[in-house]
Amino acid sequence: MGKKNIKYIIIVAILVVIAGVVFVLLNNNILCDSDIILFYGLGCPHCANVDKYMKDNAVKEKITICKKEVFYHKDNAKVFEEKAVACGLPTENLGVPFLWDGSGQFPKCYSGDQDIINFFKEKIGK
Repeated sequence: MGKKNIKYIIIVAILVVIAGVVFVLLNNNILCDSDIILFYGLGCPHCANVDKYMKDNAVKEKITICKKEVFYHKDNAKVFEEKAVACGLPTENLGVPFLWDGSGQFPKCYSGDQDIINFFKEKIGK
């Protein structure tokens, strides 16, 4: 194997690592460019209701929203708790789905599938 081949292998390996890091950051929503954050948990049936509504009504194509999974991502769970506290909610009985709307002058929080679906209906006009 020549020096040229080794250089190509190293370049490809670096690109794969960079792509992997970007993929992890995006999937864990560490990179989040939205004032609206939907906190959810894998396996949560009420979260699935919200997700279905979002897909059926192309919500993510109409408004910028960030989704953060909190059951398996401790950093996301910490942000979830911080947002709830900012809304004046006690942290001992928090549940998902939970939506943070920091887009207005005063942040608002919505809890439960129906409240969140109603929020989306108002935002997208459906």
